[in-house]
Amino acid sequence: MESRENIIEIRDLTKSYGKKRGVESISLSVKEGDIFGFLGQNGAGKSTTIRSMLGLIHYQKGEIHMLQMDAVRDQKEILRQVGYMPSEVLFYPSMKVKDVIAFAARARKRDCFNEARRLCGIFQVDGEKKIEELSLGNRKKVSIICAMQHRPKILILDEPTSGLDPLMQEAFFELILEYNRQGTTCFLSSHVLSEVKSYCRHAAIIKDGKIVRTDSVENLLKSDVRCVKIKSGGRKKEFVYTGKMEELIHELAGMQVEDVLIEEPSLDEIFRHYYEK
Repeated sequence: MESRENIIEIRDLTKSYGKKRGVESISLSVKEGDIFGFLGQNGAGKSTTIRSMLGLIHYQKGEIHMLQMDAVRDQKEILRQVGYMPSEVLFYPSMKVKDVIAFAARARKRDCFNEARRLCGIFQVDGEKKIEELSLGNRKKVSIICAMQHRPKILILDEPTSGLDPLMQEAFFELILEYNRQGTTCFLSSHVLSEVKSYCRHAAIIKDGKIVRTDSVENLLKSDVRCVKIKSGGRKKEFVYTGKMEELIHELAGMQVEDVLIEEPSLDEIFRHYYEK
């Protein structure tokens, strides 16, 4: 299999907000052509990491390279080749949808008319409406179009499907796969585990501003973590176990276990395991 270069590389990133948590000494890399999931609960540090990557906030320590360029020194050139969709969508409320989309294209000095029109058709967006007339879900669609219309080399998506109905979520991920087949690398920040399991190839789990696990989604699902369900004394108990199997069996032997089930956990259970440690 062809080896690909790191298109995103973060080394020892630290961003502190004083008493408020940011991120601490996090490192991760994303290969060109990957669909990479960035998993964490709200407040874990996902948005701080992304805003640091895009040069939208200043960080105290570390290095970030995107497209083999320095995220601080080469910010303008990086932003021309990146599509970013923030978790919270804010536009000028009195602008028409078509003008917002055209404004985003001009910011990158690109003619995106045909692709923007195609995306508006897919998402059923009315370009003549004003932003203030749109629901949250429709504003989200406009944000997707602004991020994707110039066919970026990297798509950075922060909680992209919140506010979208199931049909639009499906259409969105079909587009992600289409763009990815054509060479776009996707960095998907989410706490929706089913999305990461279904569409991402690699993922990192962030907790309290620190990376606790980075691996392929396949390996995450093949983790040495096990979900144990037992019935003892008429009571049922369920827990996640990561130790040696012989130690678990020895412990269960002294508990008068009536029934036991040991199985590989779902991604949800693995995620919960790291958050309950």
